[in-house]
Amino acid sequence: MVLRCAILDDYQGVALTSADWRPLDGRVEVRVLREHLTDPDALVAAVEDCEILVVMRERTPLGAGLLARLPKLRLVVTSGMRNASIDVAAARAQGITVCGTASASEPPTELTWALILGLARQLHTESRAVREGGPWQSTVGTDLAGRTLGLVGLGKIGGRVARVGLAFGMDVVAWSPNLTDERAAEHGVRRAADLRELLGAADFVSLHLVLSDRTRGLVGEPELRTMRPGAYLVNTSRAGLVDGPALLRALREGWIAGAGLDVYETEPLPADDPLRTLPNVLALPHLGYVTEGNYGRYFGQAVEDIEAFLAGAPVRELA
Repeated sequence: MVLRCAILDDYQGVALTSADWRPLDGRVEVRVLREHLTDPDALVAAVEDCEILVVMRERTPLGAGLLARLPKLRLVVTSGMRNASIDVAAARAQGITVCGTASASEPPTELTWALILGLARQLHTESRAVREGGPWQSTVGTDLAGRTLGLVGLGKIGGRVARVGLAFGMDVVAWSPNLTDERAAEHGVRRAADLRELLGAADFVSLHLVLSDRTRGLVGEPELRTMRPGAYLVNTSRAGLVDGPALLRALREGWIAGAGLDVYETEPLPADDPLRTLPNVLALPHLGYVTEGNYGRYFGQAVEDIEAFLAGAPVRELA
């Protein structure tokens, strides 16, 4: 019996060329859905005949209600080993195995610095002016050396971001709910006593926490008002860490100088979302993990996960 597998949300159309899918030949029929389907009925119609789904990050939520409408589904493979948009308990109750893949911390670290550097040198403004025949040099960049970088979270990605900040000659300060002085010292940075202290001291604030009930809305209006008017906020982690309406007010009213964003509550970002047009926002379409190396890892291990499932010995199952 040949099983059917759908790869969801392959925006760039590279899933089948990023890995060798030939080990599944004759056993699994693989098809790709490049279009992001937001309508549950449309999604069900597109994949209801499938036993296997391969999903990219949290692009398409798989909640209990949707899973119940996919009675043939037996395996879900997600990129990464954490996916808050999949109801793993509901899947398990329905007899669906959920597996993940490894991911690297280098790509989101690199993109974080692309945003910091882009904001510091106003690259979005200057590049647009060059393309559109606007003024030649209209901004004055912000130096990084001697400035303060505030990291909210000092895990794998935050730690890498810290090392680059130190290489730029920045004063790096970090905070997270469980960060200790010893852990901060291991990275060569200072620990802030609390979030407000960090926000008030930093010229650039970068978020690197896992989204949870405890961290959702961590940066709200009081916290944004604590930041310096010349400071920038960078978020390559999860949009839910920041109060969205408060951030819009902060950007519009000049509480902060600007923001570099790679994550949003709704993705793709709606066409009429003001974040697309605010002049002090450097907005990217969730590119933090989108690199050749990461895609090769994701889809290569997706093939391995499917092979292991077919052999009756699933690997990398999500808890």
